[in-house]
Amino acid sequence: LITAGIDYQKQFAFVRLTKSLEMTNTKSVIRDGKQINVVDADIVVGDVLSVNAHNLASIPADCVLLGPEAGTPIKMDESALTGESKMMSKRPGDVVLSGTTASQGNGKMVVIAVGINSVAGKIKARVYESEDHDSDDDMDGDDESPLFTKLTLIAKQIGIAGTVAAVIAFIVSVIVGIGVQKESASALIDYLILSITVLAVAVPEGLPLAVTLALAFSSKKMMKDQNLVKHLDACETMGCATTICSDKTGTLTANKMTARAIYTANSNFVCTHPAVTLGDMVLQSSTRPSESVIELLVNLISVDTMNETVLYLDEDGKEGITGSSGNPTEVALLTFVYQLGRDYRSIRNGTKGRADIGDLAEFLHDGKQISFSSARKMMSWAVPKEGGGFRLYSKGASEVVIARCTSQLVDGPVGDESTEDLSDNARGSVLNTAELYARRGMRTLALAYRDIPAGFDFDEKSGTVTNADGTPALVCETDMVFAALVGIEDPLRPEVPDAILRCYEAGIDVRLVTGDSPNTAVSIAYQAGILKRYHFANLGEASGEDGEKDGGEPEMVADNLKPNVLLEGKEFRRLVYREGDDGRKEFDQAHFDKIWPHLRVLARSSPDDKLTLAHGLNQSTLFTDKEACKALKQEDNIVIFPDRQVIAMTGDGTNDAPALKRADIGFAMGIAGTQIAKDAADIILLDDNFASIVTAAKWGRNVYASIQKFLQFQLTVNIAAVVTALVGAFAFQQSPLAAIQLLWVNLLMDSLASLALASEPPTPELLKKPPVNRSDHMITRRMWANMLGQAAYQIAVVMILLFAGPSLFGFDPGWKVEKNDGLYPGSKKENSVHYTLIFNTFVWMTLFNEINSRKLKGEINVFEGVFKNPIFCSIFVITSVLQAIMVQFGSYAMHVAEGGLDAQYWGVSMAFGLGSFPVQQIINVLYRLGIHSKRWREEKRVKKNAKYTTRNIGH
Repeated sequence: LITAGIDYQKQFAFVRLTKSLEMTNTKSVIRDGKQINVVDADIVVGDVLSVNAHNLASIPADCVLLGPEAGTPIKMDESALTGESKMMSKRPGDVVLSGTTASQGNGKMVVIAVGINSVAGKIKARVYESEDHDSDDDMDGDDESPLFTKLTLIAKQIGIAGTVAAVIAFIVSVIVGIGVQKESASALIDYLILSITVLAVAVPEGLPLAVTLALAFSSKKMMKDQNLVKHLDACETMGCATTICSDKTGTLTANKMTARAIYTANSNFVCTHPAVTLGDMVLQSSTRPSESVIELLVNLISVDTMNETVLYLDEDGKEGITGSSGNPTEVALLTFVYQLGRDYRSIRNGTKGRADIGDLAEFLHDGKQISFSSARKMMSWAVPKEGGGFRLYSKGASEVVIARCTSQLVDGPVGDESTEDLSDNARGSVLNTAELYARRGMRTLALAYRDIPAGFDFDEKSGTVTNADGTPALVCETDMVFAALVGIEDPLRPEVPDAILRCYEAGIDVRLVTGDSPNTAVSIAYQAGILKRYHFANLGEASGEDGEKDGGEPEMVADNLKPNVLLEGKEFRRLVYREGDDGRKEFDQAHFDKIWPHLRVLARSSPDDKLTLAHGLNQSTLFTDKEACKALKQEDNIVIFPDRQVIAMTGDGTNDAPALKRADIGFAMGIAGTQIAKDAADIILLDDNFASIVTAAKWGRNVYASIQKFLQFQLTVNIAAVVTALVGAFAFQQSPLAAIQLLWVNLLMDSLASLALASEPPTPELLKKPPVNRSDHMITRRMWANMLGQAAYQIAVVMILLFAGPSLFGFDPGWKVEKNDGLYPGSKKENSVHYTLIFNTFVWMTLFNEINSRKLKGEINVFEGVFKNPIFCSIFVITSVLQAIMVQFGSYAMHVAEGGLDAQYWGVSMAFGLGSFPVQQIINVLYRLGIHSKRWREEKRVKKNAKYTTRNIGH
């Protein structure tokens, strides 16, 4: 019922959200000559769809563009389908695919395919395995998660063991009761009830509830950590993940262009630490430029940027930049100005010829703006100087602007803008720096200026210098002073390197899969920690032997990587596909297994490459080839996980959906992701942040640990209860624990204990060990030691109370008091103090052992962190109070003695219950001694074998 309730609640919320989204997705179409608004689902072939970039921008069907005939072509963002961020121009007659978005312009298009027949529909059908669309590939994955595979096995084993125990109890009771003691045939009913009781006790009915509660609790907590879990079993599967294939843009990076390098006044500043800004680095550097250089740079940037580009600043100054809008490149430059401690708004509003508000706004026409054009690849803005004339500030493509410069800015005294000729060597240094920035995946931009005398003709064309398209350049944009070269990139999120380090500590490989160029991918991968120094072929002359601690920085470019560490999509497809007998391309798993252990970066990749990668990794059985694994370890220090890979894949585009579905865990981007990608995913990252994936891994492992804790606790109870019931059946043909009492134990232990142990929060130690193998049994040897040790203690106590209790405490034996069969003088049918004491003691031993069960590794302090879990503490108190009420006031309903137990018997019950704690410490000591003894014997055996080998060689 709890599972059904949770599923119904989630499904109801999802359906309600889906309906509200569908009702808001409306389009304007021309149908039968009339303009009407319809929801996306009601669009049919033949409708003429009206689209513009401001609203109605998403395309719900495949179309053919009809117009406009002239003017600016409509530009489409097809990144959701192709992964390419470049805008595609569409002209009349071109096909516009469903799932794309209009980013510029407007137009009308006729619908030619909808639903299952459209491109987005085919992908959606592939994701949802629609009956209308049969998949023609073999990229299918496992139907069951690793957790439920193991739980199925455990349930089967427990069921067999319980059935055997129940049959034994019934047969022995029949033989002893009817065959030996000559009881009537009606006793068979009692024996059958006893055997059913044994079976009921043997099976942990609370296990499904424990799994559901652990998954539901974790999914709720993950929601607060920016993980929206769509499928509960994805929580645990993520805990078993061995490989994460991550996107770059928005996941590893901030999806925000930022200045990360600058070359100015003959000094080069490259910021590689994601938590440090370029502005802070420049200001704190020992080679910091003079104030005059900084002042000129901030003036140049503030003036020569468009009004449409703005930063939203927190007026209180506490949060800094809260947002931005406009051209991403100019946003990066203005942010750099802010990092240098300047306010671009004050500079603009205080510059004559640039200010458009305030006292200087009336002089705006004195300035001269030369807008950016693709022909010139630069933008300039001239403002009046105090002494007369103009100063023209320019920025643009580095190769264009540098070619227009004849001198360069150098450090000088405060207020003195010193310059020197831009010699061939100096020009070469700037161009080499620009090439270095580009090779590291940065976009380069050059800044320059020129002082122009009064009366200058800004429209005058040069007779020698030409623009990029071959047209004459403006004279005012020649003979300039080179001020700076800026490198701009989408920077790494500050929290990503630490998150990836935690992945490696947890035994999880991270691979970068991106559509970007190889050098951009390598730069980000190296900064993130996906690529290490030893992945590069040339570490530099001063590198240390280990390639890690000593030496200079390796050149972070694709050409410097070792073989197969980086592959481009085209090369990847060539290597892992072969042509079959029928001429069709077939996936070559054997060749894939030779590549993937080395592969860390897949650049210029398509969404289909993601699907291939996920499938190949998941189906790889390389771990079974011990010789290959040994060679990889010795030659390349690559450790292959000793089981099949469990793959987590991130994606945001429509075409990523099949890969997200094929992976064991699909992560869709909550901000940048398309609806189809979100539908295909198991978990949605609400903040598009890689660090949230690591949080999911931590909670996933906690689910597995929580279920192990419950199993450790529950099976201890089951073992002790079954043995007690069997002994009772053998000795007295009745269990000292009545059926109602065992039902109470099951209700108390299964339901409430499952909630208590499922609510245990994750610990940092969970991410300091490798993932659990698919083939490993869920019950470890350490757990067996804990369970058997505690069960042995509980059985011993119960047996002492059962057989020696009457003589020790002076009450009548329970088997005599409660068995009214006339065979014993003075026997009477009533509930005995004897069996009530056994019941109470048994429950208190299990309750205190619940605290022991919080630890799986034999930790000494079993109380560590217990008060940080209020749910556990509350449930422990509630169960304790309920047990006291049942014993004292349960009477015939709970099969306990009338009036309950006296204080002395409560003291006995509590003393034996508290004994679980020292018993656990004894178990820990004995287990460690056993491990050390085993190691000692193994070392002795190895030394003995070595001795014999040496002796044989000598002979």
